[in-house]
Amino acid sequence: MIRIGFIRHGTTEWNLQGRMQGLTDISLAEIGRDQAILLGKSLQPADWDGILSSDLTRAAQTAELLASSSAIPFLGVDARLRERGFGMLEGTTLPERVARWGENWRQLDLGREKLDSLLVRWDSFLEENSRIHAGKRILIVSHGGLIEPVLANRYGTVVQQHLTNTSLSVLDFYESGWRCDLLNCSKHLKIAQNEI
Repeated sequence: MIRIGFIRHGTTEWNLQGRMQGLTDISLAEIGRDQAILLGKSLQPADWDGILSSDLTRAAQTAELLASSSAIPFLGVDARLRERGFGMLEGTTLPERVARWGENWRQLDLGREKLDSLLVRWDSFLEENSRIHAGKRILIVSHGGLIEPVLANRYGTVVQQHLTNTSLSVLDFYESGWRCDLLNCSKHLKIAQNEI
């Protein structure tokens, strides 16, 4: 691959409720479907060769809607692109987490997938797909809990604010290695708001 476009899946009902999803398999909310279609309409098939996705429903639905609204081929799903597992935190809101485990809940071992495990998954995916899709420009529909640590720990790009649902972040490959040339772009959503 010579270009990777990371896309966070569209909004789900749990996103709207502020619930941590992790590996819990949640479908897109209606607004999430609309977001994916808007992004798809903003993407140019001449710029991208295909779409790969996490196998979790919210990501796969986003990828299918992107493909149908952009004419960029959907190449399939890969479990290595799944969200980070959050163990006992899954299904909880922030107030519930504070009530159960206190203000320092982030420091507790509550069954969250270790960062090393997540990065091993990504490295395995990238190595295999760099061979399969050599020289290609691939969109990857995944999750904030995977994309953000991968950008920070593999490509030196720290996400200052959480990734917006259906945001696009682009990595390009240069002689010096990968560089993030676009981060957390959601202008397709702003354009739609301005048209209302």
